[in-house]
Amino acid sequence: MEGFPELETSRLKLLEVKEVYAWEYYAVLSNEKVTRYYGMDTLTDYNQAVNMIKLMQETFQKQRGIRWAIVLKDSEKLIGTVGLNLLNRGQSRAEIGYELHPDFWRKGIASETLEKVLQYTFETLKLNRVGAITFPQNKASIELLNRFRFQQEGILRQYLYQNGESHDACIFSLLKNEWMTR
Repeated sequence: MEGFPELETSRLKLLEVKEVYAWEYYAVLSNEKVTRYYGMDTLTDYNQAVNMIKLMQETFQKQRGIRWAIVLKDSEKLIGTVGLNLLNRGQSRAEIGYELHPDFWRKGIASETLEKVLQYTFETLKLNRVGAITFPQNKASIELLNRFRFQQEGILRQYLYQNGESHDACIFSLLKNEWMTR
Protein backbone atom coordinates (compact mmCIF):
# COMPACT_ATOMS: atom_id res chain seq x y z
CA MET A 1 0.00 0.00 0.00
CA GLU A 2 1.39 3.34 -0.92
CA GLY A 3 -0.40 6.20 0.88
CA PHE A 4 -3.28 5.84 3.29
CA PRO A 5 -6.40 4.84 1.33
CA GLU A 6 -9.17 7.40 1.78
CA LEU A 7 -12.67 6.19 0.99
CA GLU A 8 -15.96 8.05 0.60
CA THR A 9 -19.69 7.32 0.70
CA SER A 10 -22.64 9.62 0.20
CA ARG A 11 -22.56 10.82 3.83
CA LEU A 12 -19.13 9.82 5.09
CA LYS A 13 -15.42 10.14 4.60
CA LEU A 14 -13.19 7.30 5.77
CA LEU A 15 -9.87 8.89 6.63
CA GLU A 16 -6.68 8.06 8.51
CA VAL A 17 -7.17 8.35 12.26
CA LYS A 18 -4.89 11.20 13.33
CA GLU A 19 -4.27 12.94 16.63
CA VAL A 20 -6.53 15.81 15.57
CA TYR A 21 -9.41 13.35 16.20
CA ALA A 22 -8.18 12.26 19.66
CA TRP A 23 -10.91 14.01 21.68
CA GLU A 24 -13.68 12.69 19.44
CA TYR A 25 -12.14 9.21 19.49
CA TYR A 26 -11.90 9.39 23.26
CA ALA A 27 -15.59 10.40 23.42
CA VAL A 28 -16.47 7.20 21.55
CA LEU A 29 -14.30 4.72 23.48
CA SER A 30 -14.90 6.27 26.90
CA ASN A 31 -18.62 5.56 26.45
CA GLU A 32 -19.59 2.35 28.24
CA LYS A 33 -22.43 1.75 25.76
CA VAL A 34 -19.80 1.46 23.02
CA THR A 35 -17.31 -0.68 24.91
CA ARG A 36 -19.86 -3.00 26.51
CA TYR A 37 -19.21 -5.59 23.78
CA TYR A 38 -15.96 -4.23 22.40
CA GLY A 39 -13.39 -6.61 23.83
CA MET A 40 -11.39 -3.96 25.67
CA ASP A 41 -11.92 -1.85 28.74
CA THR A 42 -13.52 1.58 28.49
CA LEU A 43 -11.00 4.40 28.09
CA THR A 44 -10.57 6.51 31.20
CA ASP A 45 -7.95 9.00 30.03
CA TYR A 46 -7.48 11.14 26.92
CA ASN A 47 -3.86 9.94 26.57
CA GLN A 48 -5.12 6.38 26.07
CA ALA A 49 -6.87 7.61 22.91
CA VAL A 50 -3.71 9.38 21.73
CA ASN A 51 -1.66 6.21 22.29
CA MET A 52 -4.21 4.08 20.43
CA ILE A 53 -4.08 6.46 17.47
CA LYS A 54 -0.29 6.20 17.38
CA LEU A 55 -0.58 2.42 17.48
CA MET A 56 -3.05 2.49 14.55
CA GLN A 57 -0.60 4.57 12.53
CA GLU A 58 2.28 2.19 13.32
CA THR A 59 0.13 -0.80 12.40
CA PHE A 60 -0.63 0.78 9.02
CA GLN A 61 3.04 1.62 8.41
CA LYS A 62 3.94 -2.01 9.09
CA GLN A 63 1.11 -3.09 6.73
CA ARG A 64 -0.57 -5.14 9.47
CA GLY A 65 -3.84 -3.22 9.48
CA ILE A 66 -5.81 -0.20 8.35
CA ARG A 67 -8.04 1.84 10.67
CA TRP A 68 -10.26 4.55 9.23
CA ALA A 69 -11.88 7.45 11.04
CA ILE A 70 -15.58 7.51 10.17
CA VAL A 71 -16.12 11.22 9.57
CA LEU A 72 -19.40 12.94 8.72
CA LYS A 73 -19.01 14.95 5.52
CA ASP A 74 -21.24 17.78 6.67
CA SER A 75 -19.49 18.42 10.02
CA GLU A 76 -16.02 16.82 9.61
CA LYS A 77 -16.69 15.12 12.98
CA LEU A 78 -15.30 11.67 13.84
CA ILE A 79 -18.18 9.44 14.98
CA GLY A 80 -16.36 6.12 15.13
CA THR A 81 -13.77 3.98 13.40
CA VAL A 82 -13.66 0.93 11.19
CA GLY A 83 -10.68 -1.16 10.33
CA LEU A 84 -8.97 -4.22 9.05
CA ASN A 85 -7.07 -5.91 11.87
CA LEU A 86 -4.58 -8.75 11.58
CA LEU A 87 -4.13 -7.87 7.92
CA ASN A 88 -2.12 -10.59 6.22
CA ARG A 89 -1.90 -10.05 2.48
CA GLY A 90 0.27 -13.16 2.05
CA GLN A 91 -2.52 -15.27 3.52
CA SER A 92 -5.18 -13.08 1.82
CA ARG A 93 -7.14 -12.35 4.99
CA ALA A 94 -7.99 -9.80 7.65
CA GLU A 95 -10.50 -9.23 10.45
CA ILE A 96 -12.90 -6.32 10.39
CA GLY A 97 -13.82 -4.28 13.43
CA TYR A 98 -15.89 -1.16 13.98
CA GLU A 99 -17.48 1.07 16.57
CA LEU A 100 -19.79 4.08 16.45
CA HIS A 101 -20.82 6.68 18.99
CA PRO A 102 -24.35 5.78 20.24
CA ASP A 103 -25.78 9.03 18.84
CA PHE A 104 -25.26 7.46 15.40
CA TRP A 105 -26.58 3.96 16.01
CA ARG A 106 -29.48 2.69 13.87
CA LYS A 107 -29.01 5.34 11.16
CA GLY A 108 -27.48 3.07 8.50
CA ILE A 109 -23.99 4.45 9.05
CA ALA A 110 -22.45 1.11 10.02
CA SER A 111 -23.96 -0.53 6.91
CA GLU A 112 -22.77 2.30 4.66
CA THR A 113 -19.28 2.04 6.16
CA LEU A 114 -19.08 -1.74 6.01
CA GLU A 115 -20.20 -1.77 2.37
CA LYS A 116 -17.39 0.58 1.37
CA VAL A 117 -14.67 -1.14 3.41
CA LEU A 118 -15.66 -4.61 2.18
CA GLN A 119 -15.66 -3.35 -1.40
CA TYR A 120 -12.14 -1.96 -0.88
CA THR A 121 -11.00 -5.16 0.85
CA PHE A 122 -12.20 -7.58 -1.82
CA GLU A 123 -11.89 -5.47 -4.96
CA THR A 124 -8.78 -3.35 -4.31
CA LEU A 125 -6.75 -5.34 -1.79
CA LYS A 126 -8.05 -8.54 -3.40
CA LEU A 127 -8.22 -10.39 -0.09
CA ASN A 128 -10.05 -13.71 -0.01
CA ARG A 129 -11.38 -13.75 3.56
CA VAL A 130 -12.63 -11.21 6.07
CA GLY A 131 -13.30 -12.43 9.59
CA ALA A 132 -15.24 -10.75 12.38
CA ILE A 133 -15.39 -11.50 16.09
CA THR A 134 -18.16 -10.35 18.39
CA PHE A 135 -19.71 -11.07 21.74
CA PRO A 136 -22.68 -13.47 21.43
CA GLN A 137 -24.80 -10.85 23.24
CA ASN A 138 -24.03 -8.13 20.67
CA LYS A 139 -27.23 -8.60 18.68
CA ALA A 140 -26.82 -5.39 16.66
CA SER A 141 -23.38 -6.37 15.38
CA ILE A 142 -24.51 -9.92 14.61
CA GLU A 143 -27.50 -8.55 12.66
CA LEU A 144 -25.16 -6.29 10.67
CA LEU A 145 -22.81 -9.16 9.85
CA ASN A 146 -25.74 -11.37 8.84
CA ARG A 147 -27.03 -8.62 6.53
CA PHE A 148 -23.70 -8.76 4.70
CA ARG A 149 -23.90 -12.57 4.50
CA PHE A 150 -21.10 -13.29 6.95
CA GLN A 151 -21.29 -16.91 8.07
CA GLN A 152 -20.96 -17.81 11.73
CA GLU A 153 -18.22 -20.41 12.05
CA GLY A 154 -18.43 -21.10 15.75
CA ILE A 155 -17.73 -19.95 19.27
CA LEU A 156 -14.26 -19.12 20.55
CA ARG A 157 -14.42 -20.07 24.20
CA GLN A 158 -13.23 -17.37 26.61
CA TYR A 159 -11.49 -15.61 23.73
CA LEU A 160 -12.07 -12.01 24.81
CA TYR A 161 -10.79 -10.53 28.05
CA GLN A 162 -12.56 -7.42 29.27
CA ASN A 163 -13.21 -5.86 32.67
CA GLY A 164 -11.24 -8.57 34.43
CA GLU A 165 -13.24 -11.45 32.94
CA SER A 166 -12.94 -13.85 30.03
CA HIS A 167 -15.83 -13.96 27.54
CA ASP A 168 -16.84 -16.21 24.70
CA ALA A 169 -16.83 -14.77 21.18
CA CYS A 170 -18.65 -15.62 17.97
CA ILE A 171 -16.44 -15.86 14.91
CA PHE A 172 -17.82 -14.98 11.47
CA SER A 173 -16.32 -14.86 8.00
CA LEU A 174 -17.13 -13.60 4.52
CA LEU A 175 -15.28 -14.91 1.48
CA LYS A 176 -14.53 -13.00 -1.70
CA ASN A 177 -16.68 -15.27 -3.90
CA GLU A 178 -19.62 -14.75 -1.49
CA TRP A 179 -19.13 -10.99 -1.71
CA MET A 180 -18.91 -11.00 -5.51
CA THR A 181 -22.08 -13.09 -5.95
CA ARG A 182 -24.28 -11.28 -3.42
